[in-house]
Amino acid sequence: MTAAAPAAGDVRTVRSAGMTRWLRRNSWVVSLYVALAALFAFTVALKPGYGPTDFEFLTLAVITIVLAAAAQTVVVISGGIDLSVGPVMAFTSVCAAALMAGTDDLGAVPVVAAVLALGLGVGALNGLLVHWSGVPDIVVTLAMSFVWAGAALLVLDSPGGASAPWLMSLIDGSLLIDWVPRALVVMLLAIGLVWIPLRRSRLGLSMFAVGSDQLAALRSGVDVARTKVAAYTIGGLLAAMGGVALTMKTGIGNPLPGPYTLDGIAALVLGGVSLAGGRGTMAGPIAAAFILALIRIDLVFLKVNPDVSTVVQGVILVAVVMVGALVELRRKRP
Repeated sequence: MTAAAPAAGDVRTVRSAGMTRWLRRNSWVVSLYVALAALFAFTVALKPGYGPTDFEFLTLAVITIVLAAAAQTVVVISGGIDLSVGPVMAFTSVCAAALMAGTDDLGAVPVVAAVLALGLGVGALNGLLVHWSGVPDIVVTLAMSFVWAGAALLVLDSPGGASAPWLMSLIDGSLLIDWVPRALVVMLLAIGLVWIPLRRSRLGLSMFAVGSDQLAALRSGVDVARTKVAAYTIGGLLAAMGGVALTMKTGIGNPLPGPYTLDGIAALVLGGVSLAGGRGTMAGPIAAAFILALIRIDLVFLKVNPDVSTVVQGVILVAVVMVGALVELRRKRP
């Protein structure tokens, strides 16, 4: 009896130490979710009638931004950046809407599969061009953003097409309880199905290694070129998911790219993903996207000029980048 007590105490000590290390590693993300909870409480205080329907509208507004941020996160972690995410979302959205117009529910299934495959191909092409050209990622993807924006206009020169009713119903309403929107569940499932296996795979570890130190990763036997192309390919898949979500949300395809590239980068930066690469997670950008959306909503409730929300968002991002730079400098000090 007495011999088992120290062993149980040791287990509790190990668990406590493990939890402490986890909190230290993920302190920024934990802080974001605490801030999100506080901001949500503030929103409810501003509008006491804020209920499940309002939260559903918030989730519908955020789902495309979260998927844009997720697409960008995979690329940035590997040490790159993709400025074509918004146009790729528009391109895949109009492709889905154009192909689903006039089809039945069953016919929409292969359309969705084909559009997701198209996203993979688009992402792979972006990655291969970055690798083959040797030109910085930001230049190549900026150029490709015009290509995909033009391709979207070639498919549909104005909003049109259609979405299958069953697709739209996937993100309409709530699931089990009123405060759990279907859109939130679909969003988390879409990201989880890509991120969780990737994070636990050798490819995922290689992406973090390449983003942290490309030369060290190369000397450790990591195929840097293949890893970076794979990151862009997966980013293209997530961007295509965002395009399909756009069609699901609106019921049509819109060839205009919208602000999704910049909004995704904003959520990524606030979410704690290092623009230098090698560090970050999906949980941070998800919370950040909700925080930025709630800030805009609260400013509307406070009857503040809507243009001010853009200024506030910029100030927040500048502050986050400065804090991140200071933290990075402290880490590098001997």
